[in-house]
Amino acid sequence: MSDKKTNSPAESQERKAQFTTLSGQPIRRLYSQSDPAVQNPDSTIGYPGESPYTRGIQPTMYRGRLWTMRQYAGFGTATESNQRYRYLLSKGQAGLSVAFDLPTQIGMDSDHPLALGEVGKVGVAIDSLEDMQTLFDGIPLEKVSTSMTINATAAILLCLYVAVAKKQGANLAKISGTVQNDVLKEYIARGTYIYPVRPAMRIVTDIFAWCRHNLPKWNTISISGYHIREAGSTAIQEVAFTLADAIAYTQSSLDSGLNVDDFAPQLSFFFNAHSDLLEEIAKYRAARRLWAKIMRDRFHAQDPRSLLLRFHAQTAGSSLTAQQPENNIVRVAIQALAAVLGGCQSLHTNSMDEALALPTEEAALIALRTQQIVAHETGVTNTIDPVAGSYAIEHLTNEIEQGAIAYIETIDAMGGMLRAIESGFVQGEIQKAAYDFQRSVESKEQIIVGVNDFIAEEERTIPTLRIEPEIERSQVARLNALRAKRDNPKTQSALAELQRRAATTENLLPAILTAVESYATVGEISDTLRRVFGEYQESVII
Repeated sequence: MSDKKTNSPAESQERKAQFTTLSGQPIRRLYSQSDPAVQNPDSTIGYPGESPYTRGIQPTMYRGRLWTMRQYAGFGTATESNQRYRYLLSKGQAGLSVAFDLPTQIGMDSDHPLALGEVGKVGVAIDSLEDMQTLFDGIPLEKVSTSMTINATAAILLCLYVAVAKKQGANLAKISGTVQNDVLKEYIARGTYIYPVRPAMRIVTDIFAWCRHNLPKWNTISISGYHIREAGSTAIQEVAFTLADAIAYTQSSLDSGLNVDDFAPQLSFFFNAHSDLLEEIAKYRAARRLWAKIMRDRFHAQDPRSLLLRFHAQTAGSSLTAQQPENNIVRVAIQALAAVLGGCQSLHTNSMDEALALPTEEAALIALRTQQIVAHETGVTNTIDPVAGSYAIEHLTNEIEQGAIAYIETIDAMGGMLRAIESGFVQGEIQKAAYDFQRSVESKEQIIVGVNDFIAEEERTIPTLRIEPEIERSQVARLNALRAKRDNPKTQSALAELQRRAATTENLLPAILTAVESYATVGEISDTLRRVFGEYQESVII
């Protein structure tokens, strides 16, 4: 969930007057085929900040401003997560990224029977506005950019965030951040969906329309290839299916009456940073170039900002191993380097212990320091697109783009991404790729250090974070206390208005905002929409 970066006069100045190597050799701002020192006469890759943006969406890239170091965090209750956020901000993190627990993600309150044992386990438990206020206590939302990884309940959590900002007296026109809001990939790869596909798409486009007038700086969606890759896809599939999702969101928005340039500048993307260094760099360049062509040629966007593929990257959780977990520090560093060389706008680096548990404070700090070392010690930020012109990189970029185009054409022939998802085509392709990779690991065609080769005779244990059962009990107690003290007739009236709107084509966000401000819970709002929309039942793929 990458944030839009606009260069103010101050920001347009390069970060330092002189860029040199450690040996003192000057580094040029840009190297290209027109440079006599570059012997690549067949290259036609263009320049950064110019269409089709293969080399980056900004003319200065990291010489003007580094990417946002946005570490994904959230666990237990809002109080514990608030403490972790303050810690990371104090250590140099530039933006917040919120992880929510599974009950919050699928619209269940912490006292729901199915939430038992899951409260606060993979993210922070948020039931109400009271929790959201605690989560951001002492953090001025007008001054910090926040990304929220939430999808099926994205509209509710966004409204909770807005409600907190209003209570802080913030100017909503200055509030910046991203809500993931990419529900299609839930049907493809993750499974934290609630409603059938089409009403879920309506909520997505309602967020687009509402934010246009109320949160102009907010990124209304982070279209995610990350989870597609985590489910086992190839790099080509990650690009293809992510952009096919983006095409579906764009078309749905156009069908709802929006103009493409009304919402496209606020679209953002979320990609995986995996272990194949050269392929990952090429993947980002191919995705950027292909999206610019799609917006220009398919959707006839006129605003140049609509063509920009702005993306957040996260290192590959699926590549982390429980065996020899210290090795994960090296894996993450290489993956982070790929994201930076590929031109990300923000980045999360995973912690070494995440194959075992949620990250400890020490592991989270090492992960943040990894980004800071890449930014300040490696020299890769001193020139723009340092890999351009490499025969290997340019070839891989072309190959990934062509492979993604072939997939998108197949999906178009099926009637679009919604049909491809409903038929199980996309899920099936990912499953095949995941199976092939697993077989390559088992046959040792693909070596995973510490897992199928270079195995330690005796594994060393490391400290891990434990979420105590008392956290769930205290969260449920606070929820019950909230229900007892709130103005329940006001809450029920707000929920009734939401249910009425859901049965019409009216935008849902105003009613959801009123509901959260009356202290309706995430589960109550989700259940109100369930009564109108129903719940999605996954098809069995044979």
